[in-house]
Amino acid sequence: MTAESPAGYPGETLGLPRTGPGSMAPMGRRLLALLVDWLIAGGLALLALTLGAISDTLLSTVQAVVWLVIGAVSVRLFGFSPGQLALRIQVAATDGRLPIGIGRALARGLLIFLVVPPLFTDTDGRGLQDRLTRTAVLRR
Repeated sequence: MTAESPAGYPGETLGLPRTGPGSMAPMGRRLLALLVDWLIAGGLALLALTLGAISDTLLSTVQAVVWLVIGAVSVRLFGFSPGQLALRIQVAATDGRLPIGIGRALARGLLIFLVVPPLFTDTDGRGLQDRLTRTAVLRR
């Protein structure tokens, strides 16, 4: 392989295996995990609305904040969010540390929330949010 040629498989340039635990998680699993996390946050925001803790004008904002907090705290503590747990994937630092720090977890969540950074992926399938925070989403 030359320096200009793409990797043979996603994660090869990071020294990850082609398949199995520790290999790059497929995009479908990552999107489903994001959907599960978003639905959990939505349910919690609706619960707060039902209990009268928030007004209906704040519902979407509260859902976004709940999603960010649940994601950042759970990724910091366990290495995965509830949706990632359900789909058997995890967030790991490319330097091998697990779990990642709260700063990286929050920065990653904020970048995902902006929607555009995840659209720009490299040959390993990592979005801009993962490249900037030096993380990768792997199979467990």
